[in-house]
Amino acid sequence: MNEEVRYGQPSADQILCNRYYSVGYSYRFRQAAWSLEIIHQARDLMQETDRLNNFRPDFRIPARFRADLSDYKASGYDRGHLVASADQDTKNIQNSETFLLSNMCPQKPELNRKKWRELETAVRSLDAHEDVLETYVISGPIFDFDEPTKLIGVEDENGKPIPVPSHFYKCVLAEFISGKLKLWAFEMANNECNKPLDEYRVATTYIEQRAGLLLWDNLRGEDVESEKSKINAMW
Repeated sequence: MNEEVRYGQPSADQILCNRYYSVGYSYRFRQAAWSLEIIHQARDLMQETDRLNNFRPDFRIPARFRADLSDYKASGYDRGHLVASADQDTKNIQNSETFLLSNMCPQKPELNRKKWRELETAVRSLDAHEDVLETYVISGPIFDFDEPTKLIGVEDENGKPIPVPSHFYKCVLAEFISGKLKLWAFEMANNECNKPLDEYRVATTYIEQRAGLLLWDNLRGEDVESEKSKINAMW
């Protein structure tokens, strides 16, 4: 069992167990439904590896459900990481795995390069705090079908176009030295987001309903959702 699934693992059409994180892949949407990681950032800058940028298809996925580089070409959307490259930067193979397209979703540059990146940085800051033992993160897309869904890619014998998510979520579980667990969850529209990070805070149960997933299902006992700290000022 991979370490990152200690507190639970949502269901999916195909579970992809990488060396440093896991992916639940959706055949219907031709992209990840979720990616689950323990943050493994370089603590010593002398050990930090370069960002490899070796984007590539994941050939473990059947061709008719698999995303390809051509699907994103000239689409106007970034190949948006769910497990961030900077979260996994201590070894080349570790960083390389984050560039599998199974870890990507079509993401507006205005989100991917700004507020989503700010959230990723805030989570790494949490993980770097001396009181935190480990930080678990589940990230993924949300699809609203009340309005027409944008598509990228071309339908051919190997697959159909890829639907563009309307929103993205990131759910964080921090394990503290004291033994206490704290949860944070965020939802952002797949567009430019200009509010402070805490304005995007929602309940984990809300994300479960929106994404149709059961998160942290191994947790039992008292409600750890009661923690109200801000993600960027939780200590």
